[in-house]
Amino acid sequence: MKIEADLIDIHKREIYQAEIIIADGKVESITKIERKGTSGYFIMPGLIDAHVHIESSMITPGSFALAAVPHGTIGVVSDPHEIANVMGMEGVEFMLEDGAKTPFRFWFGAPSCVPATELETSGAKLGPEEIEKLLRRDKIKFLAEMMNYPGVINDNPEVLKKIEIAKKYGKPIDGHAPGLSGEGLRRYIGAGITTDHECSSIEEALEKISLGMKVIIREGSAGRNLAALKSLYSDYPEMIMLSSDDIHPEMLRDRHLDKLLAQLIDEGFNIFDVIRSVTINPVEHYNLDAGLLRPGDPADFIVIDDPAKMNVIETWIKGQKVYERGKVLFGYEPAEAVNKFNCREISKIEISVPWQKSEMRVIAAFDGELFTKQILYEPPRGSFVEADLKEDILKIVVKDRYNDAPPSVGFIKGFGLKRGAFASSVAHDSHNIIAIGTSDDDLVKSVNEIVRIRGGLSVSDEGSLSSLQLNIAGIMSNKSCNEVAEEYEKLSDQVKNMGCTMSAPFMTLSFMALLVIPELKLGDRGLFDGNRFQFVPLFV
Repeated sequence: MKIEADLIDIHKREIYQAEIIIADGKVESITKIERKGTSGYFIMPGLIDAHVHIESSMITPGSFALAAVPHGTIGVVSDPHEIANVMGMEGVEFMLEDGAKTPFRFWFGAPSCVPATELETSGAKLGPEEIEKLLRRDKIKFLAEMMNYPGVINDNPEVLKKIEIAKKYGKPIDGHAPGLSGEGLRRYIGAGITTDHECSSIEEALEKISLGMKVIIREGSAGRNLAALKSLYSDYPEMIMLSSDDIHPEMLRDRHLDKLLAQLIDEGFNIFDVIRSVTINPVEHYNLDAGLLRPGDPADFIVIDDPAKMNVIETWIKGQKVYERGKVLFGYEPAEAVNKFNCREISKIEISVPWQKSEMRVIAAFDGELFTKQILYEPPRGSFVEADLKEDILKIVVKDRYNDAPPSVGFIKGFGLKRGAFASSVAHDSHNIIAIGTSDDDLVKSVNEIVRIRGGLSVSDEGSLSSLQLNIAGIMSNKSCNEVAEEYEKLSDQVKNMGCTMSAPFMTLSFMALLVIPELKLGDRGLFDGNRFQFVPLFV
């Protein structure tokens, strides 16, 4: 097969008219041609997301593939950390099996932190033995993000064993070290950890790059760091990659990496430096088998109209046209659902907080950020501490979904909710049930709806109850991206109509139990100070 187009040659760093011959799934030849005018089309390597948790899109790998190829994505470097925390090895096998049902390229890693810490209740544990079983497989390309950076710095034997296993098999090791600097960062990188996707400031990114670490710039549904870090494209293009990390279904439906590239190119960043962050850099770093439009490479490429718009006309993977002008050209049937959900409903008395004559710790949350702050608040005198809507102080509840343990309770500021409550079993990283609300009645209803449907999202609005069931591990649906996006948007809009000011309420909620990202979070065992890495009481 022959294709003629304007080739964006990321190796020669030039754009020229070319004739490309595709045979047996590979690029057979590329010939520069002379022709008057322009073809009106550009051809370039397919896009690769350097770090993503597919589960955060709330759809299966196969449904993710169907949604991603219209955006020119041909593959993702994926950490199945979320489902592993619920289902263990069974969850990882589900992702591998389901992803294999499509021509899309999934490069999975071995989840390094299951559980993320020993400080919360998860559904499974992956120790060094399980990590070795995964990493010896060719399909497992890397040791996924080492979130337990205190364990690395303090020479935790199990953490170091996992790192040594990755080195044994020659697999790169991904990092996760928000805000880490100085001697701690040097020890972390010195252990062999090569990437970080948690940089939120240019100063943090530059320090990590200066020590030889690759920075993966995240621009997803909750964590959005491209604006702060995009100057790296001018100064360190060989040291950066681009990712969506956690991308919800409505965003994936509308854009993936394509529009981020268009934005950067339109802003004047060098086109070859921009494209290399989603092609050459991830391929070389993770030793991926993706094609980069060279003779002999697998025929993985896209046809676009204009680099500054990045409207994708065709997507090709392994020499197969998988998308053309609005139509995906392959089918998919989901793998059989798996789940783990074993808890009872809660009652109002379990989330009541007796008043004390003391200040209490409150989580301060911020739109578009995974970090939180701790603030102190003195509740009005009464028998019990209730939400204070004037001060935007709401109650937050986390319920262990794997056992019948009592829920933990705290308070949070920043969501702006004026009535009702909303809950989710998508709660990084253990995926217990998390809820925020203005009243105990609505909190109980929203949590108990999650228990009833065995995982998903719910909204209780003073008597009205709505939900989206996530029947796979309580974090994914076997419906299509469009279907899940539509239902998810309805629930998000309902929460916003109840006063919530967060741009992505459920996504932000899902990180309020992520103990490894400072400063103050709520796990199923209580309030946790991420700076001191220890539990703290509600009242000071």
